[in-house]
Amino acid sequence: MSGFAFNAVCGLTRAAQTNSAILSSISRHSIVMTQIRNHNKHWNPKFKKLRAEKVIKIKLPNYEKDENDEMSAEKIRTKFKEQGLQPSQPWIEKPIFVSCTGAIFEEYIPPEGDGKFSAVTGAGAKQKVEFMTKKGKSYMAVKKIKNFLEDFSAVDFEEEAQEIYIKAHEAIANKDKDALRLTVTERAYPEVRHNTLDKTIRWKFIESLVPPRVVHARCTDLITKDNVFAQITVRFHTQQTLAVYDRFGRLVHGSEFVKKDVLEYVVFENHLANKYGNWRIHGKIIPSWMPERENAQRTYLKKPEEPEPLEESSKEAEVSIAHVDKDSSPQQPAVA
Repeated sequence: MSGFAFNAVCGLTRAAQTNSAILSSISRHSIVMTQIRNHNKHWNPKFKKLRAEKVIKIKLPNYEKDENDEMSAEKIRTKFKEQGLQPSQPWIEKPIFVSCTGAIFEEYIPPEGDGKFSAVTGAGAKQKVEFMTKKGKSYMAVKKIKNFLEDFSAVDFEEEAQEIYIKAHEAIANKDKDALRLTVTERAYPEVRHNTLDKTIRWKFIESLVPPRVVHARCTDLITKDNVFAQITVRFHTQQTLAVYDRFGRLVHGSEFVKKDVLEYVVFENHLANKYGNWRIHGKIIPSWMPERENAQRTYLKKPEEPEPLEESSKEAEVSIAHVDKDSSPQQPAVA
């Protein structure tokens, strides 16, 4: 092979190593070289569009100069709209979540003398008839509750209500704040906490004299039609023991050993619109005909006796001294 051919082969080999786009054919007597466009690119041009779609052009903000100060409010709104952002508000709003109602709506009125007359007597039968006549609205309310809670049943709820009732009173006696928040609504929580300050409570559930019974059910909406709350009044006739001690350990109410029959109408509430809402104690109904409860004996700090004011006594002493000096002074001789 001649020197020219040898140099050509070396140059071709070096070019083939650096550029794959050069096609060459080598023969014994001649060398033919063919060059293609874009020979210095290492990627296939037909995938140019696909590679361009992988890159997203983002307009970076200029942190050295704040453009919002120079732009008008309308331009700022347009700029935020282009970026898909909500424009900032000039005021600060705090979100409000209403988890319970502020009162008992359509409060149940217990019949007078309830718990004293049996169903066999005339008064007890009359109460039973009145309860059946007022059951229409409660039936419609229970039907509305089933639209949110498919497995709801008034009979099953009576047992659930008794469990919530016992857990709530045990949390009150033990002053367990976490358990109390799960069984009592935000309306009843401050009232319960206020009545247990500086006191030691001993409470015990003995038995149910009469099984708990749902006597009243109502539903209402708040602010919007979809924000529905439900309240169910349950009648409890139980036997309990209650003893309340003051901060000095002295018994001020009840007894730990004497059992008492207790008749209560407890209102349970549930935020039906809330997926995670549960039944909690919202309040208790105390009828007007029920006798007043015994007032607990309170202990107070005795104030020390205040000493008599010294001003009056000092004035009396000065007056008495003046009278003594006037009487004891010698008589001066008359001047001629």
